[in-house]
Amino acid sequence: MSAQLQVDKVTVSFDGFRALNDLTLHLEAGELRCIVGPNGAGKTTLMDIITGKTRPDVGTVTFEGKDITRFAEHEIVALGIGRKFQRPTVFPGHTVFENLELTSHGPKGVFKMLFARLTADQRQAIEKTLELIGLTDHATRLAGLLSHGQKQWLEIGMLLIQQPKLLLVDEPVAGMTQQEIERTEEILSGLAGAHTVVVVEHDMDFVRSIAQKVTVLHEGSVLAEGQMSDVQNDPKVVEVYLGA
Repeated sequence: MSAQLQVDKVTVSFDGFRALNDLTLHLEAGELRCIVGPNGAGKTTLMDIITGKTRPDVGTVTFEGKDITRFAEHEIVALGIGRKFQRPTVFPGHTVFENLELTSHGPKGVFKMLFARLTADQRQAIEKTLELIGLTDHATRLAGLLSHGQKQWLEIGMLLIQQPKLLLVDEPVAGMTQQEIERTEEILSGLAGAHTVVVVEHDMDFVRSIAQKVTVLHEGSVLAEGQMSDVQNDPKVVEVYLGA
């Protein structure tokens, strides 16, 4: 069985600097993969390549057997690849429920969405998502009044309501309290299986708590890959990233 996502021998250069260098990464459906590495290792560029924001100079990206290397960003979203950036982008003047409602209607104008009627299935999906992200009790609260962690969970919910097959999450616990970090561990771990989840994160304690498999990037290439226990004891990883 072939991998759900295949990034094969991808190289990307910006003004002579190789952000990715002959990088190969394969993801199986339903797995939770953590991607770590020092600043400048190529983590963000890899996400940009997968989502169509950046085109590789060399190499291919294949999703569920389809070559998406030259696809536009909206075409990749339509295939079921969702991305959550580090800084949450919610609609602060709308309630938590309305934020999920706006997203569930798909790519329509905001004005049209507010007056579109929810179907029973859409309402059920929103309620299920609220439960999953732990915000059921905050459904009628304005998103702008949520804590930083709650806004992050809401944005994860806004992606989930679109039913992505592959979810890319960038530094989800940056700036969170310990309690919020633990809740985020539960949310992301609970998504694996139903979704393929890729987490880019600097917080190694968080990575250890959720990682099924870890990929370490360095200078645009895969330095090491495998179970967390193996990767964190790899002399090359210790030298370039984890420190002695």
